[in-house]
Amino acid sequence: MAPVFKIIPTTQQYDWGKIGRDSKVAQLAPSDVSIDEDAPYAELWMGTHVKSPSTVQATSQPLSEALAAHPELLGESVTEKFRGAYGTDKGNLPFLFKVLSIHKALSIQTHPDEPTAKELHRTQGDIYKDPNHKPEMALALTPFLALCGFMPLPNIASNITSTPEVAALIPPSTLSAFQAIASSSTPSEPTEKQALKDVFSAVMTASDSVVQDQLGKLIARYEAQDLNAGEKAEVVDLVLRLNTQFPGDIGIFCAFLLNQIKLQSGEAIFLGAGEPHAYVEGDIMECMANSDNVIRAGLTPKLRDIPNLVAGLTYTAAPPEKHLVRPMPFGGSSISSTQYDPPIPEFSVVQLALGGGKSESHRAVGGPSIAITTKGIGGVKWDGGSEDVKVGDVFFIGTGTEVMFDAIDDLVMYRAFTE
Repeated sequence: MAPVFKIIPTTQQYDWGKIGRDSKVAQLAPSDVSIDEDAPYAELWMGTHVKSPSTVQATSQPLSEALAAHPELLGESVTEKFRGAYGTDKGNLPFLFKVLSIHKALSIQTHPDEPTAKELHRTQGDIYKDPNHKPEMALALTPFLALCGFMPLPNIASNITSTPEVAALIPPSTLSAFQAIASSSTPSEPTEKQALKDVFSAVMTASDSVVQDQLGKLIARYEAQDLNAGEKAEVVDLVLRLNTQFPGDIGIFCAFLLNQIKLQSGEAIFLGAGEPHAYVEGDIMECMANSDNVIRAGLTPKLRDIPNLVAGLTYTAAPPEKHLVRPMPFGGSSISSTQYDPPIPEFSVVQLALGGGKSESHRAVGGPSIAITTKGIGGVKWDGGSEDVKVGDVFFIGTGTEVMFDAIDDLVMYRAFTE
């Protein structure tokens, strides 16, 4: 089997996706997908996950079956390293690559670490369908808004102080202890984490009657532009936006606890296990460990698992910049290929932005790759073969294969790989 070949991704239509051709997912969908201009297109999946596996274009064979039959394409070191977690000996990749087009906020969620994923799969296998963790990276294709990680404690304390409707969800003793720790100059890390956990747990487990009463007051006040000193415009705007999408939802109060981050095209964030987050709007490339484990707690019609979410968070409070992934030249000196390398072994992502008429080689990497063309036309060459590429083409690159990309006009591609 050739070391490079085209594959067919799959599309997912969730209600939070952008509509019709406004969706980057619809724009990149396979040609045999009939696009309904009134329907949402949320995700494009590229990989071997059992929920929605890619297929080999030439044969319609599931990608995992092709890789199992040709293990040299995955490589012995990757197969052995990830065998127990992802079934690489059965042709599964250790990562899942996606395009997301977000019109409506995704749920307040987190992903379990490896021990938690194994336990959740063992005890609630109907909900958590694999035993793997799911660290993930989001790389902006367009302006992108997200909630990611807890704000520093003084910021949360300021939000609560200026917003009585939030304070009303928290028992006075819990709030008093939190405010004291947030204002301390020398709190211990365990004390900070416990105080944050107590406040977050109190908010997320507040009775529905209290939530509806206080949220109703908050929305009425914000709609009347009756703001207290210290209330921030970006939080007010987000609260109003989320309430139009999920009226009366407890997850709206997370706007006072989690960092807002706004990325421009080419910027990226990484979210490890136990980090609360919610994607709000924009188009992104997303790469993650090959898992679909999500623990949700708000802003969703799906199952909410607040006890496991509260129990599984790291309660690390930090500015949003903590989550940024700093890009670097791929291969050390490239000006056309930029690498985003998060601190986990399952994946790294390279953006190729190549001007028309130019070429660039990518060194052989020690693991499998999946690449997608998001702009332009061109070609990919390797020892013994070549393929034309156009917008929406997705292809697999086997372990140890050096490739050359040629751009007929301006070419943009994204390549995820394990090494």
